[in-house]
Amino acid sequence: MDLVHSAMSVSLPKNWRSTMHGTMLYGPRDVRFEERPDPKIIEPTDAIIKLSAACVCGSDLWPYRGIDVIKQPVPMGHEYCGIVEEVGSAVRNIKPGQFVVGSFFASDNTCEICQSGYQSSCIHRQPGAPTGAQAEYARIPLADGTLVATPELPPDDLVPSLLSASDVLGTGWFGAVAAAVAPGKTVAVVGDGAVGLLGVLSAKHMGAERIIVMSRHADRQKLALEFGATDIVTERGDEGVAKIKDLTNGLGAHSVIEAVGTHEAMMQSIRATRPGGHVGFVGVLHDVEIPGREYFFSHVHLHGGPAPVRRFLPELIDLIWNRKINPGKVFDLTLPLEQAAEGYRAMDERRAIKALLLP
Repeated sequence: MDLVHSAMSVSLPKNWRSTMHGTMLYGPRDVRFEERPDPKIIEPTDAIIKLSAACVCGSDLWPYRGIDVIKQPVPMGHEYCGIVEEVGSAVRNIKPGQFVVGSFFASDNTCEICQSGYQSSCIHRQPGAPTGAQAEYARIPLADGTLVATPELPPDDLVPSLLSASDVLGTGWFGAVAAAVAPGKTVAVVGDGAVGLLGVLSAKHMGAERIIVMSRHADRQKLALEFGATDIVTERGDEGVAKIKDLTNGLGAHSVIEAVGTHEAMMQSIRATRPGGHVGFVGVLHDVEIPGREYFFSHVHLHGGPAPVRRFLPELIDLIWNRKINPGKVFDLTLPLEQAAEGYRAMDERRAIKALLLP
């Protein structure tokens, strides 16, 4: 299937559509693919894109499982790439016909916070795809600040990797940056989902000497090794911490990427880090409580939060475009968009690392 050029195969007047199809979450484990109003330009800074590919994110599983409670049906999907179809009157840099990648948060990329590299906390921050990105089309606010165009239309085989840059690659990359990964360091990765695995890829690209992955799943271990892991630890909790200490002369890792978001994972990460080391946490935190006195005496740096993906997009797109990295390997299940519910089930049951959805 031609993922890119099919988006440009028909030329029709603006506002010709009235409806599209997209994924909605009605409640725990209740995902529906249904007809929805077509996204329109609302603000002059908006863009409308035709999605070339969509996917299910690990963070989508929190509301899917009912852990994050929703009070009404919500459109799903926040990772996106595709062809620009229409732009608002104030958009200057993004043009119809371009292939673009954006972040899960829209940002103006000009405010003081953006300029300091934290676009995911932009003072004008909005959801990156408020109409949902598990759909045929999406409205992207603050298009000039949020979207980054590829040099030209990409070949189909690059689309999954470009899609990953909009969240899981950018998030894994930020985890490595926040953990101060650098040449010669030992890095531990807590979490073997797509973000953790791409944290491995990121750490490898940044020159880490040793990369220890905590994983109990053979398929994920195999991909971690492909991405550059040097050691696999299957133990968790205190046993996992002890194993990492054993592998690092009793000191702990220089850098730890926390890519889960639970209390156990956070404490495992802090305790596996040597004094003076760094934890980069990018898992969405749920019920995490850090004992103050233990943390005080740990001498561990702790930094993270929603990844400022927009900061890294130009570099990540360049690496993907020039085939220096292949993060699209995290997609191990491909489904038509209308079967999005099966993608959720497969990831929830850990039958898939990450589901790619093709409109």
